[in-house]
Amino acid sequence: GHPHLRVISSTLETTELETESLDIDEVFRRHAPYVARIALRILGDPAEVEDVVQEVFLVVHRRIESLQNPAALKGWLATITVRQVNRTVRWKRLKRFVGLDAIPDRSDMLRDDDSPQDRVLLSEIYRVLDGLPANVRTAWVLRHVEGENLDTVAEICGCSRATAHRRIVRARKALREALDVD
Repeated sequence: GHPHLRVISSTLETTELETESLDIDEVFRRHAPYVARIALRILGDPAEVEDVVQEVFLVVHRRIESLQNPAALKGWLATITVRQVNRTVRWKRLKRFVGLDAIPDRSDMLRDDDSPQDRVLLSEIYRVLDGLPANVRTAWVLRHVEGENLDTVAEICGCSRATAHRRIVRARKALREALDVD
C-alpha cells in the first residue's frame, strides 16, 4: 500500500488537535494545485507545469516516510517543487541555448481582463527572469509573486536569509534596469 502520513491540524472552534491519516493520493489531491501554482509562477510556462508536478510527486512518493514533522508538509512540498523547477529552468535554458526549445507561450497566465499593457509587462518580466539564474528567479517569485516572507523564501530555497535577500535584490535590480520601473 501507500505510505501514510499523520497530519495534525488545529481548528478555530477548538483548541484540541485532531489527527488524520493521509495517504500519498490524499496528499496529491490536496496539494497538487499548490505545487502547480508555484511551478507556474516560477517557470512562467504552463506547458511545463504538469511534468514538474509529476516529478515532485514521484519524489514525494519515494520520500514521504522521511518527513519527520507532518506539520511541515507544505514547506517540504514547496522545497521539492523549487528544486524540480530549478532543474527544469536550467534544462530549458540549455535546450534554448542549443536551439532545441522555443520561447514559451505565456498566454495561459493572463486573465481575460488584463490590459494590453499588463500583457506586455508580464511578457517582459518573464523575459528578464529567463536571463537570471534559476535560484535568483525562484527567490524573487516566491517573495514578490507568492508573497512569502524572507524567512520562508530562505527555507524553501535551502539558503540563508541573507542569501535569499541578495537573490531577491539581484532580481529586483535586473527587473528595474530592464523595465525602467521600481
